[in-house]
Amino acid sequence: MELNKYTKITVMVATCLAVGYFSSIATMSSVKTWFPTLVKPVFNPPSWVFAPVWSMLYIMMAVAAGMVWNRFEHQKEEVRKALIFFAIQLALNALWSILFFGLRNPFLALIEIVLLWLMIYETYLKFAKIDKIAGYLFIPYIAWVSFAMVLNGSIWWLNR
Repeated sequence: MELNKYTKITVMVATCLAVGYFSSIATMSSVKTWFPTLVKPVFNPPSWVFAPVWSMLYIMMAVAAGMVWNRFEHQKEEVRKALIFFAIQLALNALWSILFFGLRNPFLALIEIVLLWLMIYETYLKFAKIDKIAGYLFIPYIAWVSFAMVLNGSIWWLNR
């Protein structure tokens, strides 16, 4: 049975939101107990910003992945490689929450977020070659993770 474009996008949205939800479980207790005790830079956003921003980013990256998946019949090898990179960056995305909030280790999370950023960028390049709009949908994600990397580094530095 061949899935249509909208079904593929829906599957990817459900997958990304589920990954986001399960990785947020690692953050819940630390966000209320440990995180408030840290020294944060002046540019640290208020806590309420993170859930809507991440929800929108997960939806945008999922739509991009669904659009790329939809090109499978035309560009099998390129799509397969792009979706492998997508899966790796999604796993690294979830791992960051576990390292930063679950293990309460901003330094390890900082090392990991650099790897995450590189995988996001590589995924963006692969997606953009397959579908330009899918590539464009990754730009806010790259921008936010760039900001998160600076924020993560600043928190580590201020609390070392």
